[in-house]
Amino acid sequence: MTLQSRFKSRFTNACALLAALLVACNSAHVIADDSEWHELFNGKDFDGWTVNVENPNSIVVEDGVIKVKGRRTHLFYSGPVANADFRNFEFRAMVKTFPNANSGIYFHTEYQDEDWPEKGFEVQVNNGGGGAILTGSLYDVADLRVPRENDPDFVLRYTRDVSHVFVDESPAKTGEWFEYTIIVRDFTVETRINGKTQIIWTQPEGWARPGRRIDSGTFALQAHDPGSEVHYKDIRVKILD
Repeated sequence: MTLQSRFKSRFTNACALLAALLVACNSAHVIADDSEWHELFNGKDFDGWTVNVENPNSIVVEDGVIKVKGRRTHLFYSGPVANADFRNFEFRAMVKTFPNANSGIYFHTEYQDEDWPEKGFEVQVNNGGGGAILTGSLYDVADLRVPRENDPDFVLRYTRDVSHVFVDESPAKTGEWFEYTIIVRDFTVETRINGKTQIIWTQPEGWARPGRRIDSGTFALQAHDPGSEVHYKDIRVKILD
């Protein structure tokens, strides 16, 4: 087989894998529109939330929004909705990033005093400049990213237990508010930016990533580093059966 033929075959297989992922997973979730939306952030203070003790001053409430900027710390939802233990849900938040910002929204996680959360999944907040993995990604599981110089020119690539979908740019823009949606039903996760699907991923049988498993838990917002400023508001959740 010629080099050109091998490239064409690998490209076709990658596209087929991507199509199968999207079609199969699209049929795996049905959103219950008549469920009640629950507001998680009151726009005033941290009522219902707990900042861990690592660097608590990195996350503040000002002007009706949660502002994250500073050394690593995490803000965990600890309020009464679902006893802060969510399994199937639709989560929405309005998010705005600033230049070179990196942050994240965790789900199925639990409070810990310091370090990166060991339990649960992170959906990435990075509109470019804050690393290769972009907004809309299920971090280090199903990543949207701009190809690096030595990456193959494929739409989809698998390495280890991670899939990479190569895109030209972030689905959201720095300096503009955008709506981030996370949907979990059974073993399928979907991310949307401004209503447009970015990633749909179903946890496979035999998935062996300690801590990164579909389970249940709370939400958390991440302050990543002093150079990363991100704002969050209008945070709400709908419980799905």
